[in-house]
Amino acid sequence: MSATTAPANLVTTFSELRRRAQPERLLRLGVVVADDEIALSAAAAAFRLGIILPVLIGNTQAIRAKLESPALHELTINAQYFDADDAAALAVQLVRDGEVDLLLKGHLRTDELLRAVLDKSAGLRTGRVLSDVLLYEDNLAGDHPNERKIGARQGPRCATRLVGISDGGLNVLPNLEQKKQIVENAIAVMRGLGLARPKIAIMSATEAVSDSVPSSVDARRLSEMGAAGDFGNAEVFGPLALDCALLESAARDKGISHPVAGHADCMIVPNIEAGNLLGKSVKYLGGSQCAHVVVGARAPILIPSRVESVDDKVNSIALGVLFAGSRVQNSHD
Repeated sequence: MSATTAPANLVTTFSELRRRAQPERLLRLGVVVADDEIALSAAAAAFRLGIILPVLIGNTQAIRAKLESPALHELTINAQYFDADDAAALAVQLVRDGEVDLLLKGHLRTDELLRAVLDKSAGLRTGRVLSDVLLYEDNLAGDHPNERKIGARQGPRCATRLVGISDGGLNVLPNLEQKKQIVENAIAVMRGLGLARPKIAIMSATEAVSDSVPSSVDARRLSEMGAAGDFGNAEVFGPLALDCALLESAARDKGISHPVAGHADCMIVPNIEAGNLLGKSVKYLGGSQCAHVVVGARAPILIPSRVESVDDKVNSIALGVLFAGSRVQNSHD
């Protein structure tokens, strides 16, 4: 398949992500400490799109006070309510009991929700590393105008596509085994978008492997695992710097010939600082909407930042629903 040809079932934009997230059975979204206007607005929008059924968890009186807005009125009659002093613990129990399919952070800190999710006796652990996979709409694939040389033949630009970044949200400085699981989690999310053989770039500051740059050493080891088939039907390659992960012209100019180089579907960053900065750069400097989901637990967990827009949160809900559906489908295959 050429760099500019996409499978017919591939999700390439956020608008398509929302359409594809409309399942035969509506999934139940648990909004944890739901007296949060933006979280409620996102839940209401996702409900109107036919993506989820809202389950509002927390102080019911405070939640209903937020729902007095006309824009949220439909939730007053279509949502299910669970009153709780410890909304995070109850939300996790509802997932364990099969009453809720995925969780969205409301008016509480991320660490408060994750503490309940990771509780050893009553949480949602699976024995796997939890990691955050962020998606953004990439418009730079192929030759970027600023990278074209004078007189060079200008080939067609690739259409917009969704590209992943992981993990900029949870794992501060992952070791090699944790990175391996982060790669596996990312592959699962990208397959949910319709990629039969995801291309996973292991990121570093350079393509040269050097003991002085530990992330490059880990990248080589993960690349060797990929070549040995440890990740199944996926292309895993690194180390790659940002330009060679996304731009075919940069990879070609540096003499890097590999299916991942210049065509990465998801970039695995070496640490949380790199992931956080890259994720915020594509949003605030690149102007893209975003979506992200925490995977590795019994259910998808959505922990959007307080400053993310309603649109971003709806995208995240759609991503969580699509991933949950693809995971169920894969378990049946």
